[in-house]
Amino acid sequence: MLKNLLGDPNARKLKRFTPLITDINLLEQDLISLSDHDLKRKTYEFREKLDKVSSKKDQRNLLDELLPEAFAVVREASKRVLNMRHFDVQLVGGMVLHEGQIAEMKTGEGKTLVSTLPSYLNALTSEGVHIVTVNDYLARRDAEWMGQVHRFLGLSVGLIQQDMNPIQRKKNYSCDITYATNSELGFDYLRDNMAADISEVVQRNFNFCVIDEVDSILIDEARTPLIISGQVDRPQEKYRRAAKVVEDLIRAAETGKDGIDPEGDYEVDEKQRSCILTDEGFAKTEKLLNVNDLFDPKDPWAHFITNALKAKELFIKDVNYIIRNKEAVIVDEFTGRVMPGRRWSDGQHQAIEAKEDLDIQSETQTLASITYQNFFLLYPRLSGMTGTAKTEEVEFEKTYKLETTAIPTNRKISRQDWVDQVFKTEQAKWRAVAKETALIHREGRPVLVGTTSVEKSELLSSLLSEEEVPHNLLNAKPENVEREAEIVAQAGRLGAVTIATNMAGRGTDIILGGNSDYMARLKVKEILHPRLVKPEDGHSPPLPLQRNAQSDASGFKSGEKKTKNIDNKQKQLLRNIFPASLTEEADSELALLASNLVKEFGDRAISSIELDDLISTAAEKAPTEDQNIASLRSVINTIKNEYELVISQEEKTVREAGGLHVIGTERHESRRVDNQLRGRAGRQGDLGSTRFFLSLEDNLLRIFGGDRVAGLMNAFRVEEDMPIESGMLTRSLEGAQKKVETYYYDIRKQIFEYDEVMNNQRKAVYSERRRVLDGRELKLQVIGYGQRTMEEIVEAYVNEDLPPEEWDLTNLVSKVKEFIYLLADLKSEDLLGLNKNELKDFLKEQLRNAYDLKEAQVEQTHPGIMRQAERFFILQQLDTLWREHLQSMDSLRESVGLRGYGQKDPLIEYKNEGYDMFLDMMINMRRNVIYSMFMFQPAQKKVEA
Repeated sequence: MLKNLLGDPNARKLKRFTPLITDINLLEQDLISLSDHDLKRKTYEFREKLDKVSSKKDQRNLLDELLPEAFAVVREASKRVLNMRHFDVQLVGGMVLHEGQIAEMKTGEGKTLVSTLPSYLNALTSEGVHIVTVNDYLARRDAEWMGQVHRFLGLSVGLIQQDMNPIQRKKNYSCDITYATNSELGFDYLRDNMAADISEVVQRNFNFCVIDEVDSILIDEARTPLIISGQVDRPQEKYRRAAKVVEDLIRAAETGKDGIDPEGDYEVDEKQRSCILTDEGFAKTEKLLNVNDLFDPKDPWAHFITNALKAKELFIKDVNYIIRNKEAVIVDEFTGRVMPGRRWSDGQHQAIEAKEDLDIQSETQTLASITYQNFFLLYPRLSGMTGTAKTEEVEFEKTYKLETTAIPTNRKISRQDWVDQVFKTEQAKWRAVAKETALIHREGRPVLVGTTSVEKSELLSSLLSEEEVPHNLLNAKPENVEREAEIVAQAGRLGAVTIATNMAGRGTDIILGGNSDYMARLKVKEILHPRLVKPEDGHSPPLPLQRNAQSDASGFKSGEKKTKNIDNKQKQLLRNIFPASLTEEADSELALLASNLVKEFGDRAISSIELDDLISTAAEKAPTEDQNIASLRSVINTIKNEYELVISQEEKTVREAGGLHVIGTERHESRRVDNQLRGRAGRQGDLGSTRFFLSLEDNLLRIFGGDRVAGLMNAFRVEEDMPIESGMLTRSLEGAQKKVETYYYDIRKQIFEYDEVMNNQRKAVYSERRRVLDGRELKLQVIGYGQRTMEEIVEAYVNEDLPPEEWDLTNLVSKVKEFIYLLADLKSEDLLGLNKNELKDFLKEQLRNAYDLKEAQVEQTHPGIMRQAERFFILQQLDTLWREHLQSMDSLRESVGLRGYGQKDPLIEYKNEGYDMFLDMMINMRRNVIYSMFMFQPAQKKVEA
């Protein structure tokens, strides 16, 4: 009702941009006539104007003024370089990002192209722009693809990848625009704040940031802090023994309304993701381990048993992790990607290694940590884009102060979302999924099936094989990950069937008929890989693009009877899409090119990634003088044109058949992830349809209230294979999802509130560190530490409520001498007659004189070493004590939770005690530095006889 009275606030926001769109469209006409050189000069002109402005506020105002012309320049450059022109709605998206908001743009609306607009405009200040993506592959792809526009306009483009060394990182961070992943940015920030020398610092000050898939990074990943850790010794045999013991423990059976069956040894709370031993379980475990108390501080077992129970019940192979090269590798629950190098903390990863009988790696201790929430709040200006942000609008606003604006689609959405089907058992559901997939496939439509785990994707794969439906599998297993681009490039082809785990943030559009550009690149890679890539590279060559020997290119078995949308002529056409040999012209060009490349790089001498980069550079339209790149570009274009002939025909057939059909096999805990999967169909106004298949045994229904539905099904004696389609059921499912979202929001909010306490302390420590690394007034800093220490000593030994003759001056003097041995002549009599403030001033003066004396002594034999010593001792003490402080804060956080029982707010308790602990840490740091500086004796140089 309010909406009707006041109008849609989103529409009002969008209306503001209409005059700017008109200005950009008018400017476009003027820019068309400019030469490439004159268009590039625009960047120089913009920068000249910005150089004349000094204050940040004036700079921001000038950027707003330059926006129409800058956007028009980027649009024109994009047309010339990428052959892509920004739609008006994409310009609106760019304006929303420039204003520091979140732009919600549906899948296939060209978010990647939108990011070029605000990044170019804000990079004109030369202060750097970061474009953040969810994985290395997307960062590399966008830097190569969209980077062409920026390079064409004279800006430098950097890229951060996982395997880069600090020198490469520093060079790439100093570029005008840098593409990176969220984890690399965060870890580089932490590493910079552990650096021993300013030359090791790779990042510069943060300025402006655009986050792609912003909901995935700021919401989904916000529950997991970034941690850099060092190894710590813990007895590894305890993990193995705990894993064996929990195998003998029995899970308490759930007995509906009667609660938990007391027969069990432990209870599992899947909502809280926790396992708790029952009284019987405690007794049984202690007996099996032959100990008296699991919590005995001298021989603690409780932690190991709890982790082993979680590993047994809550961390499932091929769902939460996979085994690769005899290691347990985490699978991202939101994107289905593997995360090599990441480990669960607090001994959980070791418990999983014990469960799977793998080598147990050492447990770790936190050296530095930060949450994504606090990391991204370090940027003065932050913005983001995603296909699904409205469901989390409140959280973006409260946590990050980011508004969300929904951008209208360029074309009206034509997708149909069919009603969910709910089955009694999971088995019946999977049979129904396989049946519908086969049915839609035989109509000639491409099908994308989203699954939630590796295990389930392989189960469906075997069911489809029984139905004789050819299909591609995209999940976290390494052999499938490397074919990701190839699989997605072909997912929109006639009759293609693709099974994918969690399609969130895959980053490659599914184009109806197939993606000729990717297919051409893959064909080139298939032919060059065996000749150029070194055998030990570890990357398998791309599989040939043909499906298999028995089937034609459409995926249909030879001799299969005709289906209603695919005639023989069409099949013949499809057989030629991936010819065994290309046309003679392309074939001979590619053979000549391969031999030239072998001459340049050496036979089997480059890595798979280097070959990818070579092909990507060739696929760009930027001018090049490299003859090999030019030849490769010519070959790619020839092959692409061959594929285009068939794809255009195939696209028409797919459209007539009804477009892409998306099947969801389980509702995710978050509605956003469901919407992302749905959004794969119907991009840019295409036809398409979606349907979700569910069962009462699915996690969401099982954990969050499928009892009522199960009761109804039993009452009406519903057959196992009979689905229920009900609006009421769909609504109750959405209600369950909202409950889960609220629950996880509360967890993230709590993490944020607790980390906020740490964040203020982290900023203080890191700013102190940076000052030391920059070498700014180190002597003054150390003297300042000493003076604070003198004040603290006076406060400790002088009580103004007592008469001066009762002050403990003897112990005060001996305490001062503990820190400053050079004041050996100082006596308590020297302090008689001084009041408290005069005492402080006198001791400060003595400290300064003693420090000058110490410096003179040291500098005689080792000129310049005092500054180095100051830097070394401050950094050493800061890092050591900060590490210990992180451990103490972790322990405090675990213990304050219990204070809620005493009617105390755990967060306030954490804040107060955490603040006191931080003050103690800084006091100890100052005292240790002063003591170390006075005790410091440089080694005498050896004199040769």
